Amino acid sequence: MPSIELIDTSVRDGNQSLWGATGLDTGMMLQIAPVMDRVGFGAIDFTTSTHMSVAVRFKQENPWERIRLMRESTPNTPLSFLTTGMRFISWEVASHEVMSMAFRLLVNAGIRRFAIMDPMNNIDSMLTMAELTRKAGGETNVAALTFTLSPAHDDKHFTDSTAKLAKSGRFNRIYLKDPGGLLTPERARTLIPELKKVMGKLPLEVHSHSTIGLAQFSYLEAATHGAQSLHTATRALANGTSQPPADMVVRNLRDMGHSVDIDDAALSEMDRYFSALAIAEGLPPGQPQEFDRSYFRHQMPGGMMGTLKRQLTETKRLHLLPQVLEEAEKVRADLGYPIMVTPFSQVVGTVAALNVVNGERYATLPDEVVRYVLGRFGSPTMPLDANLEDRIRSSKRAKELEDEPHMASVDELRRKLGKNLSEEEFLLRAVMPADQVDAMIAAGEARRTYDPTFKPVKSLISKLAARKDLHSVKIEKADFKLEMKGI
Repeated sequence: MPSIELIDTSVRDGNQSLWGATGLDTGMMLQIAPVMDRVGFGAIDFTTSTHMSVAVRFKQENPWERIRLMRESTPNTPLSFLTTGMRFISWEVASHEVMSMAFRLLVNAGIRRFAIMDPMNNIDSMLTMAELTRKAGGETNVAALTFTLSPAHDDKHFTDSTAKLAKSGRFNRIYLKDPGGLLTPERARTLIPELKKVMGKLPLEVHSHSTIGLAQFSYLEAATHGAQSLHTATRALANGTSQPPADMVVRNLRDMGHSVDIDDAALSEMDRYFSALAIAEGLPPGQPQEFDRSYFRHQMPGGMMGTLKRQLTETKRLHLLPQVLEEAEKVRADLGYPIMVTPFSQVVGTVAALNVVNGERYATLPDEVVRYVLGRFGSPTMPLDANLEDRIRSSKRAKELEDEPHMASVDELRRKLGKNLSEEEFLLRAVMPADQVDAMIAAGEARRTYDPTFKPVKSLISKLAARKDLHSVKIEKADFKLEMKGI
């Protein structure tokens, strides 16, 4: 049986799927990075432009610095950046000039591998991005072809697309990306061999989510039929809407006779660290999921499911989630069956939530929906609902956005933002609110270390310091001693 490689998704997709992309900061990643480097992963699925914006917005941390520090701590394991079309942080379609700058800065910071995805599986767009990343100095280009279910996405769609990508000569690997966890073992058994026939000698990776409990079974079928790499996560950041747990996948693959060349002790240490972190920070670890056939209809991917739950929880409307998911199925059909991946899963999920909360369908239409209907993201896979399309195209906002200029050129942005900024700060300011970048800079350097065992002690000290009835505290237990005076 052939050897199977693992791609780790813990800090990127696992964090996004289970913890709304906000669970981990730079120090938490750096603390375990040397151990991750020893495991023997083929790559670490590390970041996207969306995660970079989250670092700025929620953690006040410099995302370029995070990449550099992580690269220094993982010299043997390539860090991977996932593209989400010709865009960088902003929803706007970016120029080749802006994307070239972004890719060059990513390579300079330490990204060695690019997983190149287009949200509509637009092959020409993927080829363009592959050329830009190659010119920027990227070592490995992986074509991320997104798996979905719709009347238009049959096996021929995926085999034809794979053949074009493989024959282009611009990719080192092919990556079947299943954000909704919809790839059944039966479909893997038939689709994977067909993909392998048209790929030549390029390796095939499979990335799925455990959202409805199918991914672990589909992974084994994929490995049996020619997939060389599987995407997995550490135990605390696996299952749920994330990827299958690495330790269990390894065990099952070896039981089938496959070899998996990893350091088992390092993988176990990584599992223990993230499990302790989850407990210390009050973050819910992923749990095995039951089969839920409704996912085949709404197809909400793990990352967006996590974000949707967080947003509904923040507005005390989590009880509306079943209605939102039912509405998402209808919205997707109305919009011509976009693939449920960034940015379209956000578009569909946001509109579905607004429809349910407002109690009226399409009473509120975000600009991203209008831009989608106007073709700013490309041509929809299938025709849109005629009444909805006509309503949007004839709206005042559509006419305003039709005349909206695309993202300004680098020279124009330089004149607007100032010519003395570093390229990294310049690019962040070009696509993010100024106050968020200002707050990041004011916060200074991110912490470099993290110890989950310190969290209970810090919490105890904080609570004791808040007590007005205490003047001093002394606690002794085994090898622990805490003494506070003058509280």
